[in-house]
Amino acid sequence: MYTYDTVAQAVNGLKQRGYNIDFNLDSNAITCKEYPGPLKPSEFEITEVYRYEGNSDPADEAVVYAIESKNGLKGILVNGFGPSSDGIGDEMIKKLRVLR
Repeated sequence: MYTYDTVAQAVNGLKQRGYNIDFNLDSNAITCKEYPGPLKPSEFEITEVYRYEGNSDPADEAVVYAIESKNGLKGILVNGFGPSSDGIGDEMIKKLRVLR
């Protein structure tokens, strides 16, 4: 596993390693412009997770996910947590849960 000090370093490092698609979180799936439909939780795997807690700035609180889909897409999902996090369904919550 790699180590990155900031969200930007994690995103840049993952992109250098081939995670070039920007995924967006939907309520029960992830989406991207490179693929015509949503990817449900059963259609992708999270291969790496990096969690950042903004000690001085709450806006820096985020989780960076490296994602690989079963159809070969590799990309990144950056999601806030706490008050800034998006509303998502139970299946996505289980998929994206970060264990401490």
